[in-house]
Amino acid sequence: MSLRVLYFAWLRERIGVPSETVDTGAATVADLVAELRTREERYALAFSDLRSVRVAVDQELTGFDAPLAGAREVAFFPPMTGG
Repeated sequence: MSLRVLYFAWLRERIGVPSETVDTGAATVADLVAELRTREERYALAFSDLRSVRVAVDQELTGFDAPLAGAREVAFFPPMTGG
């Protein structure tokens, strides 16, 4: 399956791109992260501590155990704060 993957804030800075299209066989967000980590060191660094990463699948906040079947977009970003 082909997914649009978006990176925000420091994740974008570490990976070096704001978004990309990824061909993946990942069943869950966690599987996708595992695939991305093996691509290059910059991905491994960006996803080294998932406690500081949030995820949305098709613009809905979710967890790393969320299924990707039928998904078109996955976004990774740091925790949001009020203001």
